[in-house]
Amino acid sequence: MNNLEEFAFKKLGYFEFNGDFAAQFNKQQTDVFIKIAFVRSGGIVKIDFEEFRLEKDAFFFINPGQFFELSIDCSGLMIYYNRDFYCIEIHDKEVACDGILFHNIYEIPVILLTPEDSLNLCSLMQQTSTEISISDSGTEEMLRIILKQLIIKCTRIWKKQHGITTEHARPEIEFLRNFSKLIDENYTRFHAVSDYADLLNITAKALNKRISQHNSSSPNYLIKNRIILEAKRLLAHTQLNIKEIGYKLGYDDSSYFIRLFTSHTNVSPHKFRLHYQQSYPVIL
Repeated sequence: MNNLEEFAFKKLGYFEFNGDFAAQFNKQQTDVFIKIAFVRSGGIVKIDFEEFRLEKDAFFFINPGQFFELSIDCSGLMIYYNRDFYCIEIHDKEVACDGILFHNIYEIPVILLTPEDSLNLCSLMQQTSTEISISDSGTEEMLRIILKQLIIKCTRIWKKQHGITTEHARPEIEFLRNFSKLIDENYTRFHAVSDYADLLNITAKALNKRISQHNSSSPNYLIKNRIILEAKRLLAHTQLNIKEIGYKLGYDDSSYFIRLFTSHTNVSPHKFRLHYQQSYPVIL
């Protein structure tokens, strides 16, 4: 079942899938949407270039432009919406459309669920379909309330799973979220730790120290990792040549870009593209 509710420029969709997800869901038309996917255990989910073999029910939080694939045996629910529909900028930053479930330096946001959490969150998600079917003057606000509840509950679970439950940790989590967001917004322009330290009004040394307290990777690695991720996306999913990809990522010297990519992946951009095309000859 696939429902899309539109309120002027605000859009929210609800989709149930069981089986061949790629054949049922138009990913191209929803590429600019934020997505929350509930996927039942037993299937395989691939987001960008990381694969998840699910032994438990799970929630995935997918940013616009992220590539994702679900194996043919996956079943579950998805809510997708644009920033016009839901984006809290001033208050409740943790549960905003660019909150910690969508921007953090830990990992691709995924929550593995207990049976109780799975039942409760799935039920909450299904209320979206019920509300869309009512479609009266209060539908838009009710959908937004349901979505916010879902994001709040999932944020609580994510924080608990990462040992982040005290108010003392909140300022540091906000700092990490801001750093992650800055990387996402500026990785094609700024490549040095000092650039991001300036944006955060701290020294490069202080930035290294704060990040290392919560993550095994350095700020430099995290910046370069975001650049390499985008390079992989462009190599796998576009026809741009390597020089064009390097330029798009802020590197005028294509030789330097090739060396950077190779040092981080142990394979050249050309070989990466060939390997991906051989492994996934059809882009869905």
